Order: sequence, then structure tokens, then C-alpha cells
Amino acid sequence: MAHTLTDEQEEVLRMHAEALASFGRRVRAVGANQWSAPTPCSEWTVRDLVNHLTVEQLWVPPLMEGATLEEVGDRFAGDRLGDDPAAAWRHAATAAREAFTRHGALDRTVRLSSGATPAVKYCSQLAMDAAVHTWDLARATGGDTRLAPELVGFARREVEPYADQLPASGFFGGPVKVSDDADEQTKLLALLGRNA
Repeated sequence: MAHTLTDEQEEVLRMHAEALASFGRRVRAVGANQWSAPTPCSEWTVRDLVNHLTVEQLWVPPLMEGATLEEVGDRFAGDRLGDDPAAAWRHAATAAREAFTRHGALDRTVRLSSGATPAVKYCSQLAMDAAVHTWDLARATGGDTRLAPELVGFARREVEPYADQLPASGFFGGPVKVSDDADEQTKLLALLGRNA
């Protein structure tokens, strides 16, 4: 019997694909002398930022197959970019997409540090994270910082319910004040502690 995706699942998969593609374009544009440049994430260089997103994608296949955090352990610890960061990113992103788009994958539950989580929610969170870090990477390297409007709206809807908890993670600053007439991307970035 054919498996039909829900509207939510279709949107999440579409936005995850857009977020990975957007980030990938910025990774390919990083200059050879830019990997050690600082980023809006104060603790990370460009290489650290790309490694973070790459590792996030590397976690997807085992978690989607039912592995626990303990079972994965430190398999993806440290720098996973090697001598060809763009290829490492592409490999990890492709594997993550394959895991999320398998038959029935988004109907599953995954075990994250926050507890049992619907796979569709996990995919949505990763799409939001990749979207925001796309801006970080572009800002750090002088690239195109504009995100697709649909992705901006999606990321904002995803993060708004728990944005106030993010500063405690250490990965996001507190919200930045912006005017009511600021554009949607500026509002999203401000929600996540970034000055556009």
C-alpha cells in the first residue's frame, strides 16, 4: 500500500531540503582563507560552524534507525570535515535526506537528549537550525545573507514556541529588539539573538 505524507510532513521535508541546499551553496562558496574566520556564533570559526551542521546531519541516520544517544556515543565527536569540508558536508546532508525521506520515516519517533520526539519534529528542528546557520555562514564569509522567504516563515513558526529556552543552550544569544515593521528575516534572526 502506498504511503501518503501528511501536509505537515510534506512541508517539513520541503523546508529541510531548502535549508540544506541553502547551507550547501554557502559552504561551496567559502574561500580557502576563510575557514578560520569568526562567525556570529562567538565561539565558532567558519570551520567550526560547518562542522556543527555536518555533525548534526551525521546523527540523523542512526537516530532514525532507532539508535539511542548512548549507542551512537562519541562516533561523531571532533572535527569531521577532513581535507574537503564541502565534500564532508555533501555526504552528511545526502545521508540525512535519505534517512528522512525513506518510506514511513517521518511517522517514527526518535530518542533525542530532550526525550522521545516525533521524527517530523526532529526534521523540522534541523531545518530551522540549518536556515539560521546559513545566515551565520554567509555573514561570516561575505556571502548572500538573504534566505528564502518561505524558509524564514517556516523557521520562525518552528522556533517561536521554545525560543526563550535557547539562550540556556549556549548556542543562541538572547532576543534582540527590532522595530515592529522589520522584515520577517530580521525578526527571525532577532528572536535568535542576531543583529541582521
